Amino acid sequence: MRGEPPASSPAFTPTLSREREREQDSAPLLQVDNVSLEYRTPERVVRATHRVSFDVHAADRFVLLGPSGCGKSTLLKAVAGFIPPVEGEIRLDGKRVAQPGPDRIVVFQEFDQLPPWKTVKQNVMFPLLASRALGRKEAAERALHYLDKVGLSKFADVHPHQLSGGMKQRVAIARALAMQPRVLLMDEPFAALDALTRRRMQQELLELWEEVRFTLLFVTHSIEEALVVGNRIALLSPHPGRMRAEINSHAFTLDSLGGAEFQGTAQRIHDMLFEEEAAV
Repeated sequence: MRGEPPASSPAFTPTLSREREREQDSAPLLQVDNVSLEYRTPERVVRATHRVSFDVHAADRFVLLGPSGCGKSTLLKAVAGFIPPVEGEIRLDGKRVAQPGPDRIVVFQEFDQLPPWKTVKQNVMFPLLASRALGRKEAAERALHYLDKVGLSKFADVHPHQLSGGMKQRVAIARALAMQPRVLLMDEPFAALDALTRRRMQQELLELWEEVRFTLLFVTHSIEEALVVGNRIALLSPHPGRMRAEINSHAFTLDSLGGAEFQGTAQRIHDMLFEEEAAV
């Protein structure tokens, strides 16, 4: 993934005291505070998560990891504003999240999230135009900028059916980043890809993060993927999801695979999940 960085910020920035700068640097961007989530089935109300708390700071790659049914995707949808908590609060920039908004954009697992009648460029432009964030000329320029970032500028004028699954996901990522959200939300975006494509997508996501430094909240049930993609991992217990542990994984990259420290950390995470499941 390549491309020049976006235009620099305005030349004038108000001067802040060093204490205020430190306060801003340390203040969480996203706060999930004792959040319990529930959904209704025909038979009963099911608790998906129970009093989950964590903070996400700007430019974090924060991963929600846990077994199927632990509520991690439900939690991501709550951060997106689609599901209200029954207990606790979610805050972005200190303000309560009450509904969906362009400051939180979701990339889903499904490949068919792109309207097939629109070209790749038109797909990336669409939310910019629909939200009236930019005019058509500016939206086209930004779409091409982020398509270049994900290495798809040569495919701007083709339609989604002409792309592979991995390329479709790259378009979805470009579309999300073009909105310049405060937090990019990814719900197992590579789970349906074959192993080689999934590894390549992980690498490209990390390369893109190095360039853009977006804030990422990422859901997976793969221990290996969590260690590679994340710099911090929230380990959730089986249903209902509770915070089991928070793990610092910033030292690991794709080059760490097979290494003793990587494998040891992966085994410890596996043991925590296994012990929690055995206790249920």
